[in-house]
Amino acid sequence: MQLDGEQFAKLITEAHDSLPGEHVTSLKNVAIVWQDEPTPEQRVQLELRNDQTLLGLYEGVPLSRRQGMTRYLPDKITLFKGPLERRSPTLVALKEQIRHTLWHEIGHYYGLDHKRIGELESN
Repeated sequence: MQLDGEQFAKLITEAHDSLPGEHVTSLKNVAIVWQDEPTPEQRVQLELRNDQTLLGLYEGVPLSRRQGMTRYLPDKITLFKGPLERRSPTLVALKEQIRHTLWHEIGHYYGLDHKRIGELESN
């Protein structure tokens, strides 16, 4: 499944609009972007092996670590088009994978661990 950039960006917007609750509406100063593939630097930073892929990445200071400070650069959530497309054999699967990955990265913005992200996603 391969889409052009405009189509992919539209799916991200649709996924964002479909996510539930205050965790999405309370996002502040967060850029949600996409790029084709993770950079070599991102892979090194995350210590990914050659057989590992990266679907999304949160970059910033999680809210749980800010201790009331408000002077931070904008946070960024990046979704990686190539890995997401390769993991998704159909458009329906791609939409769901984008939604899941975006939700996961939003959870990191709030400082949530993987267990809590999964619990909130299933509600």
